[in-house]
Amino acid sequence: MNMNQLINMLIRMVMQKLMNFGIRKGTQLAAGKGKPAAEMTPAERKAAREMRAAVKRARQAARITRRIR
Repeated sequence: MNMNQLINMLIRMVMQKLMNFGIRKGTQLAAGKGKPAAEMTPAERKAAREMRAAVKRARQAARITRRIR
């Protein structure tokens, strides 16, 4: 491998980690609407819980499809 390939590989790895971090934080913010649980109404808590479950299922599905490819 030449130096250019190594640098590209490292940049790609770092960018993937940053993208995953940002996506997770964004989904958590959307699921929790940015409020602590104590400030949420029961309906908001239920919606946040369902959103987290949906995100978890989506991550599992993405993992499975990556294994299949």
